[in-house]
This record gives sequence, structure tokens and C-alpha cells, in this order.
Amino acid sequence: MSEVSWAVEAGQRVDVATGTRDEEFTMFMTTAMPALSRTAWHLTGDEHRAADLVQQTLVRTYTAWPRARRAPLPYARKIMANQRVSTWRSRRREVLTDGPPDQVRPDESAALAERDLLMRALARLGAQQRRVVVLRHVEGFSEKEVAAMLNVSVGTVKSAASRGLQHLREALKEEQR
Repeated sequence: MSEVSWAVEAGQRVDVATGTRDEEFTMFMTTAMPALSRTAWHLTGDEHRAADLVQQTLVRTYTAWPRARRAPLPYARKIMANQRVSTWRSRRREVLTDGPPDQVRPDESAALAERDLLMRALARLGAQQRRVVVLRHVEGFSEKEVAAMLNVSVGTVKSAASRGLQHLREALKEEQR
């Protein structure tokens, strides 16, 4: 039996003895769920839509498991970004709520207020700028990784990030007034 190694978070690798497709995918899903949930919440700004997006992503990743198994997390994030665009196009409207319930503690009111401010400012960005800013600056991916996930050029990522950050700064200034 050979082994497969996945990067789940920065500095965290999971080594899995290859088994059946279901066993491998279950191990991936178990280890990657927190990272995928966080990314989905940042992309949607809504707990329920984020959960739906994660489920859609996992279904599509499972379907493509023979291709995805060597690097499943980047593959899943690319699916998630593309699925978010498809969902956004069909709904064209977002309603932001409080943060994910597992991340909110009663004594974090200042942090919660800051996060709420950030999410309202992110909601004012266009879809592509928001995806680029979230993936690049919130999730910490390189420009090249974001370009690959979104299937755009590195130059597009750079310009969308630059414009998105500028709009974000302006929106944050307005929100703080």
C-alpha cells in the first residue's frame, strides 16, 4: 500500500495510506472541512450559504476524486471559487450575517464588530475583486495560486487585488464614520 500526503493548512500535512476511494475521501473531508468552511464563509458572508457551498464542493470533489486525490485541497478550493461565481450569478444578492457560530465568544464584542465591519466592506466589492481579496489576503494564497484557482492570469489577480484593496479601504473609511 502506498501513501498519499495532503497539505491541509499551512504547515499541516496529512499522510494517508491509500485505500478505497471512500476511505481516502473520508480522510480528506475530515481534515479539510475546517479550512473549506472558513474559505466558504469568507466568500459568501453567510453561514448557511457557506455550508451549502462546502457541500456542493465536496460532492464535486468526490465525483472527480481520481483527478483530485493528488492535491485535493487546491482542487476543492478551485471548485469552490467557481461554484461561488455560479451561485452568485444565479442569485445576484447577498445578505451578510454574524460570523460562524463556532468562532464567536461572548467576550469578543470588539473583534466581532471589526469582523462585521470587514464583511460589510467586502460585500461592497464586485464578485471577482471579493474572491481575489479573500483568497489572496484573508486565506493567504500567492498570486499564482489564486490565478490557478480562478482560472485567470496573474496580472488579472494583481489588478483585481489592487483595485479591490483600494475599494475596501474606501468602504472601511465610510463604514467607520
